[in-house]
Amino acid sequence: MVILAIGGVGKPVRVLDPGEDESWVTVDQLERVLDAVAGREDIGLTFDDGNASDVEIALPRLVERELTAEFFPLAGRIGQRGFVDADGLRALVDAGMSIGSHGWEHRDWRRLDGRHARRELEAAPKLLADLSGEPVRSYAPPFGAYDRRVLKRLRCSGATRVYTTEGGAASRDGWLQPRTGIRHDVDQEWIDGVLGDRDGLYRRAGRFVARVARLARF
Repeated sequence: MVILAIGGVGKPVRVLDPGEDESWVTVDQLERVLDAVAGREDIGLTFDDGNASDVEIALPRLVERELTAEFFPLAGRIGQRGFVDADGLRALVDAGMSIGSHGWEHRDWRRLDGRHARRELEAAPKLLADLSGEPVRSYAPPFGAYDRRVLKRLRCSGATRVYTTEGGAASRDGWLQPRTGIRHDVDQEWIDGVLGDRDGLYRRAGRFVARVARLARF
């Protein structure tokens, strides 16, 4: 299957982090992606960062098309301007969506000391679980950045699934799941090419599998 990673949608109501605008799409772009995904069981949807647009824009359009998605908020930004709050998290869960963890802040997990690792990998999912009312055991490392030490810490934290951003095909039962990021310039040609060219995705996935095999030996 192919797993898509989406950032914010629509006009931002907060100041974006440097480079964050690359992963923001318009409402029209999101609707085109969702229309292409509707009715397909070989496409997964994820949303990162916990932007307010997850609830205000994405959620009703997902429900309208009978789609589900997994959302990865930043625990430390819950309730801040432009981000989902506790009510928003529960609204996602009540609508059949899943909640995972993107950490506490938007930090590179490869550069964490022990104290910050506990905050990002243990305190963050605990808070998200408390607020949403559902266990949180899946993770999406910020920037898609990971190494052997990050993977080891995630296993020790009880992660049942880890999502990256390397693109390619994903295994339904895989612990480490590659995602394909949706960029600000996504158009119909990209949608047709990525979601229609399964053979191309599988070829690119070969490089990913080989890289993961080296990293996951711990």
